[in-house]
Amino acid sequence: LHILTGVRQISQVAPRLWPGAYDPTHMHRNDLIVHRPEGLYCPQGDFYIDPWRPVERAVLTHAHSDHARRGSAHYLAHTDSAGTLRNRLGADITLQTLAYGEAITHQGVTVSLHPAGHVLGSAQVRVEHGGQVWVASGDYKLQDDGTCRPFEPVRCDTFITESTFGLPIYRWPTQAELVAEIDAWWAANAAQGRCSVLFCYAFGKAQRVLHGVDPAIGPIVVHGAVEPLNEAYRAAGVDLPATRRVGEGAPGPALTPQELSRALVLAPPSAQGTPWMRRFGAYADAFASGWMQVRGTRRRRGVDRGFVMSDHADWPGLQEAVRATGAQRVIVTHGNVPVMVRWLCEQGLDAQVFATEYGGDDNEDDTDAAAEQPASAPTSEAAP
Repeated sequence: LHILTGVRQISQVAPRLWPGAYDPTHMHRNDLIVHRPEGLYCPQGDFYIDPWRPVERAVLTHAHSDHARRGSAHYLAHTDSAGTLRNRLGADITLQTLAYGEAITHQGVTVSLHPAGHVLGSAQVRVEHGGQVWVASGDYKLQDDGTCRPFEPVRCDTFITESTFGLPIYRWPTQAELVAEIDAWWAANAAQGRCSVLFCYAFGKAQRVLHGVDPAIGPIVVHGAVEPLNEAYRAAGVDLPATRRVGEGAPGPALTPQELSRALVLAPPSAQGTPWMRRFGAYADAFASGWMQVRGTRRRRGVDRGFVMSDHADWPGLQEAVRATGAQRVIVTHGNVPVMVRWLCEQGLDAQVFATEYGGDDNEDDTDAAAEQPASAPTSEAAP
């Protein structure tokens, strides 16, 4: 393994937050993954998993910006993440890739990547050494949405899990139910001659919508922040319908006003309220997010409709994933941590916490919408 080629001082994880969560006496010198200021560190292999500061060797679970950050010397990730990582971190990064299930050994530590079902190329990192097996999940979901390899549980001694939607209120509709709702909304708007604008994150959700909706309803327009990621999905063999761009310099013939009135437009949340939106007239808008499960979120977003859609596991999914690993020790990294830890303790598991810098939001990391702004656009109208 040329990028993972030492043992450094092990630092403690977050201070104790509540009874039964973190106890320094539970951390052992031979733990395979520990918390350091740079991120989650494997001392035996001298590499990090999803570090939030630049390091020499970084194993990445996926390409969302809270898990894949610029500045590290070498990266290791799944093969299907190559396109999105180079798009986001730079074409010249030093990147080594692995297929799912392919194992490599470095300094006596065996590392392999396994499907997480989150977004294209997302992976759980399995680390084995000295008779122990640890799995760092990154972000994951259990629903199969057709745009990435679905989650596969990996048996382990210690499981490091997210808990973004770790509350009993969060229970997702099926993929079929979600797509049917979006298609019905789009078709109703098209019948009224009204463009449908769906705000969703550029990486993951946009492609999930594209893969599921019925393109016979009308043309599909995507924001400039979305299309490069569509290309990465298509290159990986994911079936996405034809998409169109609008504005000066957009390829292909311009859409007519009549075509735009029947169109579905996919744009990142940062495009909301920008000059790019003006071309769509009196459009209907909606927002796709797991947070739409909570009453009042749609109103705060200022949209007509909300669709409950997330690339993270819901509450039953988190429980199912933990049980499937067979782990007796579970470490929670981010999200609704106290509730998740309490549930783990109630199951008789050794529950602990790593205080990380991973985002608790539903991947609000879309690319800058300023890419679609005219050069003369006032600063006040630029994307946040």
